[in-house]
Amino acid sequence: MRARLDVCLRAVNEVLLGKQSQVRLAMACLLARGHLLVEDLPGMGKTTLSHALAKVMGLDFQRIQFTSDLLPGDILGTSVFDKDSGQFVFHPGPIFAELVLADEINRATPKSQSALLEAMEEGQVTIEGATRPLPEPFFVVATQNPVSSGGTFALPESQLDRFLMRLSLGYPAKAAEKALLLGDSRRDLLLRLQPQMDHAGLAAIQEAVSEVRVSDALVDYVLRLVEATRTQPQFAWGLSPRGSLALLAAARAWAFIEGREYVIPEDVQAVLPSVVGHRLRERADASGHGGGALVQWLLREVPAL
Repeated sequence: MRARLDVCLRAVNEVLLGKQSQVRLAMACLLARGHLLVEDLPGMGKTTLSHALAKVMGLDFQRIQFTSDLLPGDILGTSVFDKDSGQFVFHPGPIFAELVLADEINRATPKSQSALLEAMEEGQVTIEGATRPLPEPFFVVATQNPVSSGGTFALPESQLDRFLMRLSLGYPAKAAEKALLLGDSRRDLLLRLQPQMDHAGLAAIQEAVSEVRVSDALVDYVLRLVEATRTQPQFAWGLSPRGSLALLAAARAWAFIEGREYVIPEDVQAVLPSVVGHRLRERADASGHGGGALVQWLLREVPAL
């Protein structure tokens, strides 16, 4: 299983150059059965990352472009009257895909945002009184522009908490950007990508990830991290139990990608910024972007042993 997973990672890295760490984090998010939020400027490769993951993992892919006039029905689907049968027929929306790219999610109104986030939380949607399950696997990659951009609606804390991870791709290194400029078009590379995983293989890996061993000492380390967020004065609020579960699930996935059947403190530290950065805020910070400094404080001040 790990050999096939390594092939998938290499294939994505051939398309998204110089972002090996972010690709591994995105893969860990998928293996942990979470959802991913990618926050960055336009043109950084957010769409390329999600499309490449869908191709190599053999997942059905749909992209939803979030705009201010997007309606919940545009996401979930709607029923249309069929004159031949004399009945309303449900036409599923793009949410009924295995990997959904919610592009620029913070450009839609809160009502449309909530339609997507409710589906992420429940794994199903209820439309016109009928409950319809979403596919399995189901992985949402949402992208958003920085909140300083015009025409954006910032996601509230309760909705940010639905994402297992938040990451940023950032500018490429000079060597990677040179290779990007001299190489083939990313669109052409995506078209040439072949599936390296099937649904059964992905399900088996996700099950194996959930069985990665965690010692009492490792759980105590996670609890010390969580307790620090709840007791230290610089934190506006502490991590919820959902946050601690997310941290442990992501650490399990990272350990599996690293080739181990057990979690070590370095696994927790590797995923900590992406898992808790969007869940924390400094008490004196009104912008909601103080999570990075708080994560560094946790890594520096909370001992692993």
